[in-house]
Amino acid sequence: MKLSDIKKILPTLEHVVFQLADGTAVPAHVHVTEVGQISKNFIDCGGTIRVEHTVNFQLWNADDYEHRLKPDKLLHIIQLSEEKLQIGDYEIEVEYQRDTIGKYSLDFDGKNLVLINKTTACLALESCGIPLKPLHVVASTSNSCTPDSGCC
Repeated sequence: MKLSDIKKILPTLEHVVFQLADGTAVPAHVHVTEVGQISKNFIDCGGTIRVEHTVNFQLWNADDYEHRLKPDKLLHIIQLSEEKLQIGDYEIEVEYQRDTIGKYSLDFDGKNLVLINKTTACLALESCGIPLKPLHVVASTSNSCTPDSGCC
């Protein structure tokens, strides 16, 4: 979900409710402690230089049970971040701590903001000699990377 998407959704909500993809509710008293933009400059294992920009929401499970984040308050924080920080219309990444800090994509199920688990991936499969396979194919247990392949 991009920042422009959540800005359209928030005015339609009575409450801001976050939940995990498995249906587990994030506590209702969670605070959005940060809204920012993260720029990541990196080189993938195939040697390609890449730049990624995301809008970052950090959720904090506070002990303050009396204050709930209202949709208009979150919208105001977003608008302020756009104005003061020049945040762009990028995909939203949510930081939420359970056992450790996790990073999630954000989706909307028509009622709740859903934290979708993120996964790592090789961005240079062809450079690593890893064939692109349909998701239903079980990966081979043999190591397809060799020291001369350029694989990470």
